[in-house]
Amino acid sequence: MLARRYLLPGEGERFIFLVAAISLLAVALGVAALIAVMSVMNGFRAELFDRMQGLNGHAVAQGYGGRLEGWEEVLQEARATPGVVSARPLIEQPLMASGRGRVEGALVRGMLLEDIRTNPVIAGNVRMGSLDTLDDGENVVAIGLRLAEALGVGVGDTISLVSPQGEVTPFGAVPRIVSYRVGAVFEVGVYDFDKAFVVMPMPQAQILMGLGDAVGLVEITTTDPDRVGAILAPLAERIAPVARILDWRQMNAALFEALVIERTVMFWVLSIIILVATFNILSSLIMLVRAKTRDIAILRTMGASRGAMMRVFMTVGTLIGGLGVILGLAIGFLVLQFRQQIVTGAARLTGVELWDPSIRYLTELPAKTDNAEVVGIVALALGLSFLATLYPAWKAASTDPVTVLRYE
Repeated sequence: MLARRYLLPGEGERFIFLVAAISLLAVALGVAALIAVMSVMNGFRAELFDRMQGLNGHAVAQGYGGRLEGWEEVLQEARATPGVVSARPLIEQPLMASGRGRVEGALVRGMLLEDIRTNPVIAGNVRMGSLDTLDDGENVVAIGLRLAEALGVGVGDTISLVSPQGEVTPFGAVPRIVSYRVGAVFEVGVYDFDKAFVVMPMPQAQILMGLGDAVGLVEITTTDPDRVGAILAPLAERIAPVARILDWRQMNAALFEALVIERTVMFWVLSIIILVATFNILSSLIMLVRAKTRDIAILRTMGASRGAMMRVFMTVGTLIGGLGVILGLAIGFLVLQFRQQIVTGAARLTGVELWDPSIRYLTELPAKTDNAEVVGIVALALGLSFLATLYPAWKAASTDPVTVLRYE
């Protein structure tokens, strides 16, 4: 009852109430910022990981010199390894692509026709055309949406791929230039992939690269990407003479390490907002204790114990922090719900592209809320709010009623 009454402004105490309200709002903003930013960071990592692994698997068995002979045996060994979910042969080579007088770098990928049509990342994101137009005996390819835009081509148009592995003539090596019809355009949502990928049936890629019956690598997906090294260790020993194993951490080490560092730094930087908010709670409680000195003295003379007075002011401060946490949760989840609209609206108002896919990799702002992190953020805010109440509560409990009332 006392804590509730002290939270409401009395005569001459409206300034104290204003400071308390600012403290509550500061806690709310800190909690909301932490939840929104950490969820976006988690979503960014998860979305990037899922889409990258959807195209690249958890690891690859790569032939030495970019050529894997006898890949059928490697494929069988991979599929027979415990913990391996799937294994697929691939050819991947950076080449040049041209269309309508424009030239762009391209990452040409050859896959078995069945693997192309059943790959959820590609088949589930076709924007124009159809993967059914691809055929082992036809010069038809599927390309990324950003690459199609850069070349100015669409479904039914023709692009040319330039391979340096051409024919040798008396005048030197002549690059091989092959024309292909665009049968489908896909958008996986990762800018670098959409800007570069050209997917074609395996036989066409083998002809283009001059590989004969060889492939470049075998893509492997495991049951647990975090244990990919341990799962594939036996396979790496068996295929060491012809290929080496590279897992997703080695292929994308710099990117994912940077994400971990950025996520950690953002958490601690935004935690300072909550820390500053708790100092506001501390200052408002100190002013409240000074304003209620006479009331405290009267309560003490009526029999209130020191512990009771401490509990009153600790309850006041914790209530401010608790209400701020509840408001912060509501604001944070509301921001996450409308995150893309907020980014789009801010970009229109400022005229600045806030989410550039060429820099951020993904075309849309992702989010993934971790319940354990939310609980940790709430616990951090409540814990700091509680600690901020200790000194004012102790000061209130230490009030000597005789000294205060002597001059009343």
